Amino acid sequence: MAPARRVQIRSILVLWLFVLSAVAYLDRTNIAIAGTALRSELGISNLQLGWIFSAFLIGYAAFQVPGGWLAGRFGPRRVLAGGVLWWGLFSALTAVASPRLPHPLLALILIRLSLGAGEAVMYPASNQFVAQWIPVPERGRANGWIFAGVGAGAGVSIPVLTWLNSHYGWRSSFWFSAIVGVIVGLLWYLLARDFPEQHPFISKPELQLIQSTRTAPAAAHSAAHIPWRATILNRTVVALTLSYFTYGYVAWIFFSWFFIYLEQVRGLNLKASSFFSMIPFLAMTVCCLAGGALNDWLSRHVSLRAGRCTLATVAFLLTSLFLVVGSHARGPYTAALILAGGAGALYLSQSSFFAITADVFGARSGVVSGVMNMGGQVGGAVTASLTPWLAARFGWQFAFFFAAALAVLGGLLWFIVDPGPSAHARPLATVIAE
Repeated sequence: MAPARRVQIRSILVLWLFVLSAVAYLDRTNIAIAGTALRSELGISNLQLGWIFSAFLIGYAAFQVPGGWLAGRFGPRRVLAGGVLWWGLFSALTAVASPRLPHPLLALILIRLSLGAGEAVMYPASNQFVAQWIPVPERGRANGWIFAGVGAGAGVSIPVLTWLNSHYGWRSSFWFSAIVGVIVGLLWYLLARDFPEQHPFISKPELQLIQSTRTAPAAAHSAAHIPWRATILNRTVVALTLSYFTYGYVAWIFFSWFFIYLEQVRGLNLKASSFFSMIPFLAMTVCCLAGGALNDWLSRHVSLRAGRCTLATVAFLLTSLFLVVGSHARGPYTAALILAGGAGALYLSQSSFFAITADVFGARSGVVSGVMNMGGQVGGAVTASLTPWLAARFGWQFAFFFAAALAVLGGLLWFIVDPGPSAHARPLATVIAE
């Protein structure tokens, strides 16, 4: 009789990173769900609400690289646990906003800026974990699970937070988010270790597998001896960062404005807006998992470029198509479903971004993914304020068309990305030379 298969420690930890990712997006989307009530109580406009959205993303973008450096210096275990406790604190502080404060809008902007700074460690630290724990052939799926937490957290949060807002007021959703964050952060600290060699419960076969297959050839090419400036200005890093800017721009339309768009533009009531606002995030979750699995399958059976790059290009082009068609659909339900398809298509590419940074940059993957993710959050900060301006000036169809054009650009940038062993050594100047 064959012995029972032992549960893989790395799978448990990836699953808990999925939970952390979900909580991170619970803390981000609560401001959008509470936005209508908060705007009414504080007497602010949609544009000023956009400033609050942007404040989070500015703090988040500014601390991406420091977050990656901290993860490399102190390890993903402590950095993620500390980050979750930090953002739990500032989620709770969001609830203190009141018209009785001297400058409530400024207070909210500073609180959300600080919340963003704390959440900035999430994905650079997760990618550092992937580089240290996950074998190369499993990195697409691992990142697929981690980023599926984005859609799951945002999707599940909509009915839960809508119910809390309607029964206990908008502040209750922030207290709820803070408590959940503290719990999952403490559990992560108890479960995780920075390296598999440090974990007391890992089996010898699993440890040997990780040690023998976790480092890509490119990461083994004495990457530590390449100057940091050359790493950051590497053509692959620049292309990934610019593409992730367009990714962030499109994604944050759904995180920041989709609920409000359905309610104010498409005329759906609170219950219908809540239901249809969930669909893009469910699509994100499903497509993130499918994209991660497809990424690894294509990388093994066709080529690394097909899995990491071609898949991402196709995903961006599909996203653009869905955005254009959905924004022109007449029926509100049809429009919501087609636009949700755009969100799902976008997330087919998610694992490609972070798998490549772990593959190519190894021990520096935390900082490199921080640089890339900074581009994404700058894109999100731009959309938080630019989208309502474009919609007010030219209409919502134009706002979605502009996002679709950026998605096409993001897909084309993947032709510059080099997923192979030589990527770390190829400077930006070779793009012009070639």
